[in-house]
Amino acid sequence: MATERRAAHGGVREAEAARDALAAALRRAGVQFPAMDVRTPVRTDGPGYARVVLGECSPPVARRLAAVVARGAA
Repeated sequence: MATERRAAHGGVREAEAARDALAAALRRAGVQFPAMDVRTPVRTDGPGYARVVLGECSPPVARRLAAVVARGAA
């Protein structure tokens, strides 16, 4: 049980680090998601993975994100 709690907690730290890295990269590109968050899984069969939730954004933010992705993919 303690091992599962540690694994789940580590997953949250990893998800928080990923969220922060993504938010920083998006800010450098001029894009900001207003409601990025980390959610822990609710599972009964094991620890699962924490999730980075991007939340909602306005159409202008979505267009800026699309432009940044398109430039990076070119």
